[in-house]
Amino acid sequence: MPVTERLEAVDDATAHEARELWDRAEAADGVGAVSEAFRMALGAARAGVVHLLRRDDAGQLVGYAQVASAGTSDAVAELVVDPAARRAGHGRALLDAALAEGTRSVWAHGDLDAARSLAATAGLARTRELFRMARPLTSADANDPVLPQGYSVRAFEPGRDDEDWVRLNAAAFASHPEQGRLTVEDLHERMSQPWFDASGFLLVEREGRVVAFHWTKVEPGSSSGRAHGAGTDEVRHGTGRGPGSGPNAVRSGTGAPPGSGPNAVRSGTGEVYVVGVDPAEQGHGLGGPLTALGLAHLARQGLAEVELYVDGDNTAARRTYARLGFEDAAVDVQYTAPPPP
Repeated sequence: MPVTERLEAVDDATAHEARELWDRAEAADGVGAVSEAFRMALGAARAGVVHLLRRDDAGQLVGYAQVASAGTSDAVAELVVDPAARRAGHGRALLDAALAEGTRSVWAHGDLDAARSLAATAGLARTRELFRMARPLTSADANDPVLPQGYSVRAFEPGRDDEDWVRLNAAAFASHPEQGRLTVEDLHERMSQPWFDASGFLLVEREGRVVAFHWTKVEPGSSSGRAHGAGTDEVRHGTGRGPGSGPNAVRSGTGAPPGSGPNAVRSGTGEVYVVGVDPAEQGHGLGGPLTALGLAHLARQGLAEVELYVDGDNTAARRTYARLGFEDAAVDVQYTAPPPP
């Protein structure tokens, strides 16, 4: 009979099985099966992380769930069932196992009918929405905006900016349940990923202090322009230090940047990974220009589209992105169990 296996660490062979399962689900559903933080947690043991593997009578992996912050009031899970094995009770078995680990909320990617049905039968309520917004990139986006008076921009410098960025991120996302809790170790883990490119991690300074940032993300192979991470884009800014004056300044070569010509062929998708502003700097007109800085960086790589994720209740951010041409493309939903009696 089918069984659910509980693990605190996943070996390489099992991790490979899980990733293949995720790929099959994504191909069938048109949406990623598991979010980035959960993908990165697949492997060696991590505090508070529990892996739940659902196997059929033949021992084949037909479902996977992961619980983060297990045993705490913040416990949250994600789960996925192989498309070929759905409607056989595996999803409910995984959900029950996750709830037994103390899970309070479950993320459902893509707001699929099957997830809605499972949540309803388990008595979970829709409590949070995370929208994916997207828009095309054109050669017009390749020009950097002018920042408000007194602000300048430079690229993130690993080893110099790590702790300052973590402090700024915590302040900017003090009320955010995931982003605001990132540590230096979490930053370093993301810096170790194949997609990390310091030239696309843009820091805005005022009087020598980092007060805002726009971190872009491009998965390897997405760019049709220059080689990813080659550092040939120019970062322009308003008053303050002159362009390209920092020790790790991003400098331009001769001629127009790749992907900036009116007839440039574009392909691939980049991401507005995280945008944050020091609360003390809000109201100074940074929102629009800060977002446009990252769009310019991505446009110069020849990408055809840019996407971002934003909480449904973040009305101000959604308005800013809509003014910049972004439209809703998909939504992830968090379902939450009622509080215990």
